[in-house]
Amino acid sequence: MPKKILVTYYSQTGQLEEIMKNVSEVFRNHDEYEVTYYEIRLKEDFEFPWKPEVFYDTFPESYLQEPREILPPSEEILNTRYDLVLFGYQVWFLTPSIPVISFLKSPYAAKILGQTAVVTVSGTRNMWMLSQDKLKIHLNRLQAELVGNIALVDRHDNYTSVITILNWLQTGKKEQPRPLPPAGVSQQEIDQCGKFGVIIEKYAAHGNYEGMQKELVSHGAVEVRPFLLKVETVGNKLFTVFSRIIKRNPAKRKFWVGVYKFYLMFAIWVVSPIVLFFYTLLTPFFLKKRKKQIENYQGI
Repeated sequence: MPKKILVTYYSQTGQLEEIMKNVSEVFRNHDEYEVTYYEIRLKEDFEFPWKPEVFYDTFPESYLQEPREILPPSEEILNTRYDLVLFGYQVWFLTPSIPVISFLKSPYAAKILGQTAVVTVSGTRNMWMLSQDKLKIHLNRLQAELVGNIALVDRHDNYTSVITILNWLQTGKKEQPRPLPPAGVSQQEIDQCGKFGVIIEKYAAHGNYEGMQKELVSHGAVEVRPFLLKVETVGNKLFTVFSRIIKRNPAKRKFWVGVYKFYLMFAIWVVSPIVLFFYTLLTPFFLKKRKKQIENYQGI
């Protein structure tokens, strides 16, 4: 009897879909496994490329994890007991995307993920750490067993990646005008991420995942930048304030979304460099703490 593998994801640009198919390729090439793909889809999906006014207006519901109605999985998926789920997700506004949250808060999630081994796979700009914490809360609620994590990011500096990702989201073009690099996770990393699937398969074959995350990390599956964790922590506090103000003032929503957009750009281009300067200056005094942070987020 072949082991049953479910590969589920939401991919707006196609990048995460390619990543998930590469990671899961090893399972498709083995007769010992039966692989099923489930793409999470909203009943009313977001348009891509994004219009700027729609993109920023999506912030409060995204950050507050407000679900939308999704198209239900097939009866076959709902009635199958999976041995392993490869769970792909994106990050929107420091939070798992609305489609992913919509699935996790749907009545289907517990049936699919409950009492099942799960490997999370994210493809993000660079800030994924606190989003992973939020995702783990849902997985714990659903009684899923998190056994591994792969976090692929844009490895360019924070400011270059801001420019390229916004261009990509608003034009639909991953390739950028020179001298800018292509947006998102590099194509080389996407092409090579099948190596992570090979590692996962080795453990899935025996149903024992002890030691797997450490091996994934040793092959580059997770990059933790403590400075960005600091940025995320501050960002979450301020995002909480802005999202609540916007939701409490529907008549002035457009105004407050505009204020949030201004704050976001100001924080990225003015505040962030200042924080980075002092963060770097104080690094020798916090080496132990930052090493602990890296170990924490490289784990599961």
